[in-house]
Amino acid sequence: MSTFREIRQEQEQHIIGPFGTLSSASRGRPVPEPEDEVRTCFQRDVDRVTHSKAFRRLRHKTQVFLQPEGDHYRTRLTHTLEVARIARTIARALALNEDLTEAISLGHDLGHTPFGHAGERALRDITGSFHHYEQSLRVVDKLEKEGRGLNLCHETRMGILNHTTGEPRDTMEADVVRLADHIAYLNHDLDDAQRAGIVRPEDVPAVIRDRVGTRNSQRINAMVTDAIVSSAGGTVGLSPAMAEAYAAFEQFMYDAVYRNPTAKGEESKVKGILAPIMEHFSRHADQLPPEYRAIAEADGVMTAVTDYVSGMTDSFAIYTFEQLFIPASWSVR
Repeated sequence: MSTFREIRQEQEQHIIGPFGTLSSASRGRPVPEPEDEVRTCFQRDVDRVTHSKAFRRLRHKTQVFLQPEGDHYRTRLTHTLEVARIARTIARALALNEDLTEAISLGHDLGHTPFGHAGERALRDITGSFHHYEQSLRVVDKLEKEGRGLNLCHETRMGILNHTTGEPRDTMEADVVRLADHIAYLNHDLDDAQRAGIVRPEDVPAVIRDRVGTRNSQRINAMVTDAIVSSAGGTVGLSPAMAEAYAAFEQFMYDAVYRNPTAKGEESKVKGILAPIMEHFSRHADQLPPEYRAIAEADGVMTAVTDYVSGMTDSFAIYTFEQLFIPASWSVR
């Protein structure tokens, strides 16, 4: 009698098109293990990422705005969920593997630093080389589960590594996640910027308003629909007209938001927080948590310290800085 997984794998033969990735054709895991009776290998990857500690920490990591006042600004977790929904919509329309698409989406930012891209730039300056997409792969391969890693499928791992640079080219599902990431962050960052009063609707260039839309949902729908139509031949992308609007959209966001001194004024303080923490633990590796002391012995102190600090949430980084460098209050009895 067939297992539920085998039934699902048979169904995939009929619902996944010629450009999609069948779970039965996966190139496997770094460490081979028995198949699950219920879930395909990509479904298991979705669950492993969702239940990881790194995924939970995304809730308290900056997306764009550092410590905004208000409950409705995006965090790295809500960004990840929006990417997953956009990517699954595109994947379904293109008859790709939705489970693989979701697994890549949910794991793509697990290696992001505290304080968003400002934290990433700070760690790159401090260490000489740091990229969150490489760290995301290290998180799932080496850091989760007390150093055992999540043992994800090859296709999920390469999709995580692919999502920023587009390399290595491995599956069409990975390319979909990369485009969905761009669609998500441009639109929700604009939405947050308008909520913060940094950008007014009339500031948005006409080419964006005319070709993409004036509301968040309208813009996302327009870009997703265009991506589906334009990618039906097996190469993920946008139509020339939408690609031109996208380029204008991206440039506008860099000019008006990502480099805006009001929105980003606090970012200059990020390196002032992370650099002293890095230096302290580089000198006092014995104070690292046990799992990171083990990394220090195996891979070197700087690798362990980078792993530890890059995994911190915004609030824990600030707390650590205060514990290490701010004198505690005291009283005379």
